[in-house]
Parts: sequence; C-alpha cells; structure tokens
Amino acid sequence: MISDEWNETVELFRVKMPLRKHRCCFKSYEHCFTAAEAVDWLHELLRCSQNFGPEVTRKQTVQLLKKFLKNHVIEDIKGKWGQEDFEDNRHLYRFPPSSPLKPYPKKPPYQKDVIKFPEWNDPPPGTSQESIPVRPVVMNSEMWYKRHSIAIGEVPACRLVHRRQLTEANVEEIWKSMTLSYLQKILGLDSLEEVLDIKLVNSKFIIHNVYSVSKQGVVILDDKSKELPHWVLSAMKCLANWPNCSDLKQPMYLGFEKDVFKTIADYYGHLKEPLLTFHLFDAFVSVLGLLQKEKVAVEAFQICCLLLPPENRRKLQLLMRMMARICLNKEMPPLCDGFGTRTLMVQTFSRCILCSKDEVDLDELLAARLVTFLMDNYQEILKVPLALQTSIEEHVAHLRRVQIKYPGADMDITLSAPSFCRQISPEEFEYQRSYGSQEPLAALLEEVITDAKLSNKEKKKKLKQFQKSYPEVYQERFPTPESEALLFPEKPKPKPQLLMWALKKPFQPFQRTRSFRM
Repeated sequence: MISDEWNETVELFRVKMPLRKHRCCFKSYEHCFTAAEAVDWLHELLRCSQNFGPEVTRKQTVQLLKKFLKNHVIEDIKGKWGQEDFEDNRHLYRFPPSSPLKPYPKKPPYQKDVIKFPEWNDPPPGTSQESIPVRPVVMNSEMWYKRHSIAIGEVPACRLVHRRQLTEANVEEIWKSMTLSYLQKILGLDSLEEVLDIKLVNSKFIIHNVYSVSKQGVVILDDKSKELPHWVLSAMKCLANWPNCSDLKQPMYLGFEKDVFKTIADYYGHLKEPLLTFHLFDAFVSVLGLLQKEKVAVEAFQICCLLLPPENRRKLQLLMRMMARICLNKEMPPLCDGFGTRTLMVQTFSRCILCSKDEVDLDELLAARLVTFLMDNYQEILKVPLALQTSIEEHVAHLRRVQIKYPGADMDITLSAPSFCRQISPEEFEYQRSYGSQEPLAALLEEVITDAKLSNKEKKKKLKQFQKSYPEVYQERFPTPESEALLFPEKPKPKPQLLMWALKKPFQPFQRTRSFRM
C-alpha cells in the first residue's frame, strides 16, 4: 500500500512539476527548478491529495523532498544526490534521466474470499445419528405430505435435536472470522493478505474490546500492570479538564500547562510500539483511501481498532479524548509558541499513534492525516460497531438453538450431495417462485383424493382444510363446482316402501249395528 502511494506521488511530481531555465553562478541550466519551487508545488499537491489532506505542513514537505533526494528521485543540478541535504532555498535541482520506483510487494497466490466461516454443523468422527444437525433434503410428495400435513388436519410426531455444543474456542473463531470478513468487505479487497497477517489477529482481543468496557465506552483492563502510570493519567485529566483561573486547586505558576503537556508527550514518545501497532500499519493506512466516504471510513476504522490489544485501545481512547478536549477548550493557554493547538497535537502524537516498523518515506504524512481524522471522529471510531456485534451474536445463538426434527426428515441425508448456487434468468426465477412449491402441493392433494382408506366424510373434511390453506392449488384442481361434484357423485335415492297399513281404509269411528235376537 505504501509503495503504491510513493510511486503515485513520484510520478505526479515528475510529470507535472514545472521546469524552466535558471541561471546560477553566471551559467544557465535548462529544465530545472529551485528547492523553494519544488516545496511550493509539492506542498500544494499533498494538501489536495485524499491520502494526505490540508493538514500537511511545509516542513513535512521539505522532509519528503529530502527523501526524494536520498532515493535519487531528484538530484543536484551537477548530478549529486544521496549525501547532500535538501533545504528550502534557491538551490537548483533536476530530475535524473530515469527515476527508480519502488517495486510492489509480491504476494503469494491466493483465492478470492479467503475468509471462510467454520463449518460448525459438520459432525466430528464417531458422532451418533442423534447429534447430526438437520440438513436440507430433496423433497418429494411424501416429504411434502409430512411437512405440510397440518394443512389437512394431521400433525406428525416430532422430536427436539440439539446442536453441537459450542466451545469457547469455537466462539472465538467465529468472532475472528466474521470480523475479518466484515473488514475485507468494507475495504473492497479480494484478500486481507494485502494489508495484514490473519494468523496474528487475536480473537480474545476482539471479544475483550467489545464486552469489557466502562459506561463511558473505555476498555477496562484485567491486568492492572498494563494501565497508564498514575502520574501520566493525572496529567492527562488535568489538561482534558483544564479549569478556569478561579479554581484554587490548580497550580497557577507560569508555564505549568506546558510542563504537564511535555510530561504526557515524553511518556507516549517513548512507547516501544505505536498504539496502532506495527502489524496493523498497512490495514490502517489502507483506510485512508476511503476518507472521501466518511461513513465508510469510520466503519473501517471501527473494525481495525477492535483488533488492537486492549491496553493499546485504552491508551488510544484516553489520548484522543484529551487531544480533542484541549483543541476545543478556549480557556487553554498556548502550549507552544509558533504552533496552533490543533497542529501541535497532530505533530506531537502522530508518530506514537501510527508508525511503520521499517523506514517508510510517507509514513509521517500518512500518520498526520490519520490522526487528524481520528481526532475529529474519535467518539464514533472508538465505539463498538453495533451492526457487527449483533450479527455475530445472532449467528452464535443460531448455532446453539434447538431444532425441531420430523420423522423421516433426515432419510435422504446420505443420498443428497451438497448443492451449489447457480445464476438463473429472471423468467426462470418467476416460474420457480410461482410453481416451484405448487407442484408438490398438487401431488399432496392427489394423494388425499385417491386415498381409498378415507371415508367420504373424512376426505371432504381434509379437502376443505386444504382449500382454506392453499386456495390457488385447490382452484387449479377443481376449477368449477361441477368438477368437485364429480369426486363425490350423488347416489340415487331409494323410493320409500309402502306400508301395509297405508293400503287399508282410513280409520273410521265405530258404529253400532242392530243385533238380531234369536
């Protein structure tokens, strides 16, 4: 990443730097420029660059031109280079016939999407059938009947299947893989090998930085020996909460605030490693190309800062909060003559925040650019990214969740091979969406219709429930009432039998007859 920016700056400087005729010691020189002209032009180029920005000072530009002279990007008008010192004056320089550009670092071949989620569903050797997770199977009409039997009034027996027990190491690996995958996506890279060594990323650091925080969002350390010394923390609190002159608790001797600031600067200046670590240098520098998209850059910095050791993250949080408060405090006396407070903060702490392990020609300018953005957005950058945390927690909860397993749902597991996604046309997608689930349902309906074991009453009940659940499939099978009536033809009603008593004369009241006497 640094070689890219170095080569880009060198090429722009060689192509666009104005060259003209100059006189020196009664002699004319063609196609050259003065040191002051080079400083003016390069300073404006760096200020307008998205990788550096308007915070670049003229002094930093002179330092870069010294490195240009040392690396034979430019040379003295007499052809000298390397040992001479570049100063901001009228001395003449020119470009050599060929300018060596730094070679791009060669990376080993890699495959796209190197961040791969662990397959926690794969059972270990010797696992019993009961612990095997439910996998997708090829569905046939029988399977659809069992899965959708609730639509026809039958719910088959089921049993609970617990997922494999996730160990602490499993959870840590999930946090690491998903965090790096999220960072790779934001940076738009095919592989994170370009910016960091994945093997050196510590998953315990990520989890600690997410959960072990105070109410103010500052990391809490388990090992108190890694805390800031008490005298440094007191000095930082003093400047961060600088009171009015009426506060009698504060020493008021002349230059007190400068001595306190120097104490803090000396401590951070003698750290063995910058706060953003040597390992993550390229990762943080790669985010500088996203500064035009402020929201995306903030998200990328959030992820990178989660990878820091907890003690580094805590020191960075306290330092950035102090720097921001000092810059906003109008009551703060000048801490340095000749420099504004904001410029002083950036120049004093940039190298203790970001620095490369090996000498890199642009790291000072890049560090100043990064620290400026960090100071302006530290409250958001040093927060835990809520979207990432929620996504990982939901994924872990899913792996631990109890699953419902129907009898026979795993009958085809050994027969079905892993399926892979393929791109389909919009027309095929619409067809599958419309008819993909209707065909098994239609087969299920036919099984109900042709089931000879069901009585007409039970069959009518189930068909009514099916019609209520899947009206479109039912309408396709029985488009008219007549087609439905054909399924249950009406039997001819038998004629009622005539009773014998109905053929007799109607009942008549008893009439007395005349009796004959013998």
